[in-house]
Amino acid sequence: MATTPVYCKNTDTHHDVNYGMTLMEYLQLCKIEGDKVMLGALVNNKVRDLTYRIHKPAIIEFFDYYTTYGRDMYIRSLYLLLCKAVHDMLPLKVKLHIKHSISGGRYCTLANLDEPLDEKLVQRLLHSMQETVSRNIPFERMEMPTEEAIAEFEKYGLEDKKELFKHRDRIFTSVYRLEKTINYYYGYMVPSTGYLTTFGLEKYENGMLLKLPSVRKFTAMAKTREFPKLFSVYKDYKERGEKMGVSYVSDVNRLIDDNLVAEMILVAEAFQEKRIAAVAEAVASRPDVKMVLISGPSSSGKTTTCKRISVQLGVLGYHPIQISVDDFFLEREQTPKDENGNYDFECVEAIDLPLFNKTLSDLLEGKRVEIPTFNFATGKKEWKGKSLQLDDKSILVIEGIHCLNPKLTEQVPDETKFKIFVSALTSISIDRQNPIPTSDNRLIRRIVRDYNYRGYSAMDTLRRWQSVREGERKNIFPFQENADEMINTSLIFELCVLKSYAQSILSKVPETAVEFAEASRLLKFLSYFRSIPADKIPEFSILREFVGGSKFTY
Repeated sequence: MATTPVYCKNTDTHHDVNYGMTLMEYLQLCKIEGDKVMLGALVNNKVRDLTYRIHKPAIIEFFDYYTTYGRDMYIRSLYLLLCKAVHDMLPLKVKLHIKHSISGGRYCTLANLDEPLDEKLVQRLLHSMQETVSRNIPFERMEMPTEEAIAEFEKYGLEDKKELFKHRDRIFTSVYRLEKTINYYYGYMVPSTGYLTTFGLEKYENGMLLKLPSVRKFTAMAKTREFPKLFSVYKDYKERGEKMGVSYVSDVNRLIDDNLVAEMILVAEAFQEKRIAAVAEAVASRPDVKMVLISGPSSSGKTTTCKRISVQLGVLGYHPIQISVDDFFLEREQTPKDENGNYDFECVEAIDLPLFNKTLSDLLEGKRVEIPTFNFATGKKEWKGKSLQLDDKSILVIEGIHCLNPKLTEQVPDETKFKIFVSALTSISIDRQNPIPTSDNRLIRRIVRDYNYRGYSAMDTLRRWQSVREGERKNIFPFQENADEMINTSLIFELCVLKSYAQSILSKVPETAVEFAEASRLLKFLSYFRSIPADKIPEFSILREFVGGSKFTY
């Protein structure tokens, strides 16, 4: 029998394997030590499921749940598992909507139920999912002509998916079958339901929470927590999209095809400006407030939001003064280090907290204060004679990732602070059962911005992204509910604008790089969107922070 050479990175071993051997069979041959369950593999830096057959020389690296690829694969498989439970137990008219992330899981609703969703039905669905897991049913991946896939989607009431695939420029499409349930989740699945050993389903708000394994410990799930402010923002924007008839990617594509782009952009931008103006009004309603603190994760649009809030405060008669927390970093040699001995620039202790608090206190007392400028090249603060003094109408607008952490401004009276959390909470979904992760929206923004303004390639940005997200989990998200107000900076059309920029940048990632798999995933994701030229968006748009051409100076 013909063989082909293969190298396993996990074990640092070479093998000559039979032509057509599956990754599952090769995994058993490799005998990887440890108790982690391998879910799939990178084959020449392309994600593959364990049914993939080896038919040419390959460098193979198996991955588990603790990787981005493994988590995505596991979550997609849970989506289909839940879809099967709904399909098996409820009438076809009942539509499962997987809406967004919250409390370590995914918030889901059931439309067209004859009775309100209650705990009893949620537990029945959970029991059905658990029973399917106990039978260890394979996820069958099938290649079929796209026209046949569209017909199958229509048969199972997946109209939104059917509309998206109408314009797919592929002859064949891969779909997954779980017994009688067919669906498509834009990526690979685990081999069988028996792999899905950790999950939960609980009643949450007016829907259900599909609970996922912890990022740090697969066998555990995070305790369910209430996030009323964040949940309310998601709910408002999702409902607004539904009222506008723009809930899914296919809806945005349809508006583009119908030459209604200008109206869509104007309405979306006007709604965002109205929200920013309403937050400024909320600030003005509290006369004791002397500073607005703006926090948010990477590429959430904090800087532009800071500038636009300042404009709206100016309309209300204030004299806004903008300050960046980044100018108060400790000198490089004083910066704390992480467990690996690297400088930890993401922790609040990397800020010169005594100086920052004294500066704010002195300003509130009416003193003239000199403000430093941090030189990131030298790792030192520079004193260039920039001084500030507040008058009766002055208000500080302060932007930084730690602005909602009480430790940052612990010496400043609470009544003088107004706290704002900013994020790009994507309000549209790919389809009813495939939400667009907020992190993907922000990552694409960051790839474009880093390339345009910081000289970083897509490979550079992708390499740093997991570290950035870990910093967000530790230093930003735990404090988001401290906000007085939240602002969603996502725009329903933005991925259509970012597409042409990001595709060009991502296509430069070489196949030899480990980042190639993630670049490929993002390119596939962007392929479902029609393009909108950047000259269609206003010069004050939040998107200008990333693609250029803004009237604001950054």
